[in-house]
Amino acid sequence: MKKYLSLVTFSHTIFAMPFAFIGFFLAINTTSNPFSWFKLLLMVLCMVLARNAAMAFNRYLDRDIDAKNPRTKNRDIPAGKISAKNALLFTLLNCLLFITATWFINKLCFFLSPVALLVVLGYSVTKRFTALCHLVLGLGLSLAPIGAYLVVTGAFALLPILFSLAVLCWVSGFDIIYALQDEDFDRNENLHSIPSYLGKKNALMVSNLLHVLAAVFVIAPIFFTPLGWPYYIGLSIFIGMLIYQHLLVKPNDLSKVNFAFMTTNGIASVAFAVCFLFDIYYRTQI
Repeated sequence: MKKYLSLVTFSHTIFAMPFAFIGFFLAINTTSNPFSWFKLLLMVLCMVLARNAAMAFNRYLDRDIDAKNPRTKNRDIPAGKISAKNALLFTLLNCLLFITATWFINKLCFFLSPVALLVVLGYSVTKRFTALCHLVLGLGLSLAPIGAYLVVTGAFALLPILFSLAVLCWVSGFDIIYALQDEDFDRNENLHSIPSYLGKKNALMVSNLLHVLAAVFVIAPIFFTPLGWPYYIGLSIFIGMLIYQHLLVKPNDLSKVNFAFMTTNGIASVAFAVCFLFDIYYRTQI
């Protein structure tokens, strides 16, 4: 089990999972649908299964590339900790369990489950033909808030879409920062990324723009639903972490990329979600 948790880098669940909780409790708070522990557990299960499938498939598909890259040569498959066959079987098992879980939620989630898997698994092939692969990754994680909202309501709405757009821009932006480490390798191996196309300086400018848009989309819900001071605190922390990670990473200094990628974004997502959930609780108590 420890090997498979390493394979899917389970700690990175910290990015999308908090936004899934936002989507779930947003639905409870803004609609007449009652809270259900069963649906909450199914939502969390679906998040874990979909992400397991996506990460395992990425490691399976990129195993030869990872073996060539000095930064990734010690990942589980190149290092021989898990076989490629077992990684693929693990991917298929998680896909099957994900679709099965959606059957117990509602018909819309079940019918959309193959689409969701297509998006989150499809990211792994995009770096082979388009520099927009970062946006596809962002799209995959952006399914978290809208998907969780659908678990509760079985219907689309504007508010969860705003949070999904925020996640899309936020994740795409920090994935570009992370990809700065592989600029030369990607170019030499004919792999596509914003840094390999535009260089470090211009790639950081694109990342900046995406994070500005992410800030816009997390501010936008203020104009569509009542939100209190806890939300504004979470908003400030989230935007502050976006700014801070861009202060940490420079075109000529990538020494703090991992800290900017994992720590600042982990704080941003968790703090934002906690403040959002506290805002809901606080307003129901007054």
